[in-house]
Amino acid sequence: MTKLLPLFSLLLLVSPIFAQQEENKIFFSEALGLHLPKYESNAEKAYSRRDYKEATRLFDSLVEYGLNGSYMNNFQFNQINSKEVSLYDFKKPTYLITYASWCVTTEGEIPAINELANKYSNEIDFIILFWDDQKTTKKMAKSYNKNIRVLYVNELNNKGAYVVSQLKHSLGLPTTFLLNKDKMILDIRRGVTHSLNKSFEESFDLNYNLIYDGIANHLLSDKKYNTNQETVAIN
Repeated sequence: MTKLLPLFSLLLLVSPIFAQQEENKIFFSEALGLHLPKYESNAEKAYSRRDYKEATRLFDSLVEYGLNGSYMNNFQFNQINSKEVSLYDFKKPTYLITYASWCVTTEGEIPAINELANKYSNEIDFIILFWDDQKTTKKMAKSYNKNIRVLYVNELNNKGAYVVSQLKHSLGLPTTFLLNKDKMILDIRRGVTHSLNKSFEESFDLNYNLIYDGIANHLLSDKKYNTNQETVAIN
């Protein structure tokens, strides 16, 4: 009994610390509420002036100082078979891309993420989230390999309204979220764009390198969030 007392005392000491850490968590939805209105106001002014460089800087600043370090909410999605799945059901660091069927991907994008998913699916959960119905998503899923989970949220379903407002309408499409295993946001990136005159090989290399940059710098090492960490902006 006396041997158990030190362990019991340690548990009593540690439990409040973990409880305090949970209380100090800021969730993505809360961070958006704090920082998104100012960003939207300033970004709208920048776009109206066609100052795209400033708009990009504003987005990068929002991510780095307002959203990184917050925890993604436990959003509910649908699988291809219509069954629901929660974000927290995925236990590995997560590479999450939000898409819609009307988004035009560059030629090398899907082959690049397929190849990277083949290489790193044991360490990382790859998720493609479509804002579409089941039929459309099932069709789009055929382009991705078995190591990528293709999910969807149907905007016409009121149950998904909260998810749509948080993940789609707040930051636009396509957007990539890099999350550690505890679903803390390590980085958020806009989709890859390039001119249409690039060859397939050029498009593949560009997409592969940019996707791998996020994987290598954040997810493979599952780094703790550091406000001084240098991030690479895609746009």
